[in-house]
Amino acid sequence: MSITEADLDHCARAIRHGSRSFYAASMLMPPRVRNPALALYAFCRLADDAVDLQDDKTGAVLALRDRLDLVYAGRPRNAPADRAFAAMVDDAEMPRALPEALLEGFAWDAIGRRCASLSDLRAYAARVASAVGAMMCVLMGVREAAALARACDLGVAMQLTNVARDVGEDAREGRLYLPTDWLTEAGMDPAAFLADPRPDPAIRAMTARLLREADQLYARSEAGIAALPLSCRPAIFAARYIYAGIGGRVARNGHDSVGPRARTGGAEKLGWLMLATLRAGGTLVMPRSPLIFARPLPETAFLVDAARRDAAPHTGRAEALVALLGQLERRDRGRSALKTADRWAS
Repeated sequence: MSITEADLDHCARAIRHGSRSFYAASMLMPPRVRNPALALYAFCRLADDAVDLQDDKTGAVLALRDRLDLVYAGRPRNAPADRAFAAMVDDAEMPRALPEALLEGFAWDAIGRRCASLSDLRAYAARVASAVGAMMCVLMGVREAAALARACDLGVAMQLTNVARDVGEDAREGRLYLPTDWLTEAGMDPAAFLADPRPDPAIRAMTARLLREADQLYARSEAGIAALPLSCRPAIFAARYIYAGIGGRVARNGHDSVGPRARTGGAEKLGWLMLATLRAGGTLVMPRSPLIFARPLPETAFLVDAARRDAAPHTGRAEALVALLGQLERRDRGRSALKTADRWAS
């Protein structure tokens, strides 16, 4: 199965408008990887929007589960992103556990799950970001455990950067991704912060702490780039620099991410693309970093196990995900029953 030109064009347009950072980095990918990567990111981006932008997040997650079922049954929904994603899954033999990890992350959002600790936040980042990084490795034909672990480091770093950038935007939408034990240590009440988000010194310090954690993982992730095909290295370096650059912008704003959203410009992205190309060329002569062999983060180890070349066949639906989807289904049925009762009462 191959992605049609029309479906690929649709995916490219969705990414160009919905994820400019990835679209910029993707320009450095060879077509054999770029095309399925656009299908992957378009499906994930549109799925994220379907959950994030709807009031009925429960229904959106359950609908996404059904869409994944159809994809893996070889009968995708008749929509460009679904058809392209199904073709990518078929061609790459994508382990089902990887997109289902993403689904679990969306389900966590739907139930309003908060992160009590940094480890909880890493676990969330593993699902909504590192799962995509692991899928990118599969598309590149890289399924060695060490390289997968570093790709997952990069995904967590990117998500920590996103959280640091969007503290205020998330709070105004009633969302909180900062570890709640950090707020407790600072003597802050999460509900009070959500009701009136302000960039006080404690929140700025937490934002800075997130970015320090991200920077450590960005540095560690670089060891894995040399394990990628030469033609793919510039794009991954570009993604690393573009996202780290967002964190740099937040830092230059005094770690105030409650006020105006940190943004990077086209000239900055062009500079990072050029730097990425130079760094990728340098990996030909640099000695292999021992960091490539660092253990994966405990929170991402399950993704490495699912994606590695010698992984056991996985049919999907891990126990935790089954339980979580069951919880969402019960919530959905309860809401439907209330709506029916309201209609009868009126």
